[in-house]
Amino acid sequence: MPTKNRFAELQDEITAWRRDIHENPEILFETHRTSALVAEKLKDFGCDEIVTGIGRTGVVGVIKGKASGSGKVIGLRADMDALPIHEQTGLAYASKTDGAMHACGHDGHTAMLLGAAKYLSETRNFDGTVVVIFQPAEEGGGGGKEMCDDGMMDRWGIQEVYGMHNWPGMPLGSFAIRSGAFFAATDQFDIHFEGRGGHAAKPHDTVDTTVMSAQAVLALQTIASRNADPIDQIVVSVTSFETSSKAFNVIPQRVHIKGTVRTMSKEMRDLAEQRIAGICEGIAATFGGTVAVKYHRGYPVMVNTDAQTEFAAEVAKSISGQCEDASLVMGGEDFAFMLEERPGAYILVGNGEDGAMVHHPEYNFNDEAIPAGCSWWAEIVEKRMPAA
Repeated sequence: MPTKNRFAELQDEITAWRRDIHENPEILFETHRTSALVAEKLKDFGCDEIVTGIGRTGVVGVIKGKASGSGKVIGLRADMDALPIHEQTGLAYASKTDGAMHACGHDGHTAMLLGAAKYLSETRNFDGTVVVIFQPAEEGGGGGKEMCDDGMMDRWGIQEVYGMHNWPGMPLGSFAIRSGAFFAATDQFDIHFEGRGGHAAKPHDTVDTTVMSAQAVLALQTIASRNADPIDQIVVSVTSFETSSKAFNVIPQRVHIKGTVRTMSKEMRDLAEQRIAGICEGIAATFGGTVAVKYHRGYPVMVNTDAQTEFAAEVAKSISGQCEDASLVMGGEDFAFMLEERPGAYILVGNGEDGAMVHHPEYNFNDEAIPAGCSWWAEIVEKRMPAA
């Protein structure tokens, strides 16, 4: 198809952009260099409008088709931020910033959407408007929410929005998607147990927060096994357990527990928040201590809408020949905030069956996936808003 041929021609250029971004990773909202590069490229491509500073450091580009009679406006979103990981790939273009790395492939997402923007600006073979969205702070910062809160959807009249993520373990250039709940809600909890510290030789004179907190760690696992319906998805993980004393002979006064909850529905999310508080309060009372529970709601469940998912899958099939049914993902994705405001779909593109998984210090985006990813972006626009 023409788009695939064009992106094969552009692959070396897009790869160079990707590797430059990889070499210069930026975390959360600090995507100043990347955002400037994106804005410069969009200007070079001849985009009709370029706006920076949406969601702090986000960039939006507007490309108008040959016609506008359809009145349709489609948003395409890529994330730009890196992770606080020390890279261990040994690549010639490895990160030059110690402690920062593109370990999730956002460099590839940004480069692919830039490639699609270049092609769409050249051809404009569609009836409507495409809004290319380059978002900061996907990795825990909620940059998608901030762009929405800045009025992005209404400002440009976006009617549908589409996102993409590379996926190691899937065949190179293949696609997978699912309708409905896809990526999990990601919440966090902080639990502070208070007892009465003392000498380890005199436990009867103390209220032992270590024993109290250990009981809580075990009891929290019963939320999934005894409170949730077995057919619902919920993961409760305690990931940090810190006592106020590190001595061998001191029973600590305080213990701080931290962790995460992953759910696929509002009902499970509410259940987790209620039961964490109830379990910890009950255990603290049983042992004669006190507890303070803070539950922090993070990214919501990412939900693909049915019609847009079916369309996105058909586009993927036209490029790779097939589109698999994706499994549920218990990781989070802040594209969820955009899908709460507009119908749309999020798809996975194969990064190859070998190599490290995302968020690993040896991960690397596979540049051979570029033509497939760019083609999907372009075909979303041209098939959803066909020129007469």
